Amino acid sequence: MAAADSAPAGPPEPAGDSVLTADNPLPPAEEPAPSAEIAIRTRGLTKRYGDFVAVDRLDLTVYQGEVFGLLGPNGAGKTTTILMLLGLSEPSGGAARVLGLDPARHPLPVKRQVGYLPDDVGFYGGMTGRQNLRYTARLNGLAAAEAEERMEALLLRVGLADAADSRVDTYSRGMRQRLGLADVLVKQPSIVILDEPTTAIDPRGVEDVLVLVRELAQDGVAVLLASHLLHQVQQVCNRIGIFVGGRMVAMGPMHELAEQLGSGPMTLEVSVEPPLAPAQELLSELPGVNRVEPDPRDSRLLVVTAERDLRGDVARALVGAGMPPLHLRRRGDELDEIYRRYFAAEEAADEPAA
Repeated sequence: MAAADSAPAGPPEPAGDSVLTADNPLPPAEEPAPSAEIAIRTRGLTKRYGDFVAVDRLDLTVYQGEVFGLLGPNGAGKTTTILMLLGLSEPSGGAARVLGLDPARHPLPVKRQVGYLPDDVGFYGGMTGRQNLRYTARLNGLAAAEAEERMEALLLRVGLADAADSRVDTYSRGMRQRLGLADVLVKQPSIVILDEPTTAIDPRGVEDVLVLVRELAQDGVAVLLASHLLHQVQQVCNRIGIFVGGRMVAMGPMHELAEQLGSGPMTLEVSVEPPLAPAQELLSELPGVNRVEPDPRDSRLLVVTAERDLRGDVARALVGAGMPPLHLRRRGDELDEIYRRYFAAEEAADEPAA
């Protein structure tokens, strides 16, 4: 990892440790194969600061070749979890294994196999972007020719080829984030941990970063992506963990998270060729339907409130009446909706009884 902005203009001579190795629009992310190797595993991982529990008995498994999204608001415990996985913070309880190593006991071997990009990365400001990457390559024991080849490819990949020979103290924060991504990848890590990686990056740059993240997973790298930006997590992650108040309240592929919330009353969106009134009357008579109303935000939609998932019944009734549905969706399948519902449920559970 690069040095902080407040460091002296010239870095010390690196020790020369060798690197250890571990035994378009984006397409929808898939679940990791059952045979995939485990990159990160925690069991009951806990961090306390006095009486405050920052991370509460976390059970987490991340596989090689997947992008796992750690989703939660600021202060949820995401960064504290990352620091324990890197051996930068001692757990108060439980255990963590990173590529089979205990990061609390073996922090240096873990760091040599894990690339970490914090949300506000620091570099030697008096050096150019290329010089900073060269320094990181030397710290990781890369031969000069190999380092130069990797640096050129990475600078191009993150969109900094034209600014590579400018001093980093002239970079915007978004440019430093891009340089940070290149810095993380110089040593070709087996695991990449990204803490809010798209901070201050323009929309085009965000898309480039997400494509890069997916490519890393396709190359077999395990990616742990901590973020509070729901749309970006939904685009790129195979599985998602929702982190609220230091606890992992839900974990799985997005469709499973929606299913876990899918029991009980359900709301459907339906659209047919206008007029909507005949469809509204027909659906109101279906067993299990509580209410059918026009959507106040979109005049093309009917909102159906039902006791259970009646999508099949709704579709059959409409087709049978000669009004095939143009649109039929269960509300709650989008990540922002799932997240709001889990977050609301946790807040309600934490409120003291009246």
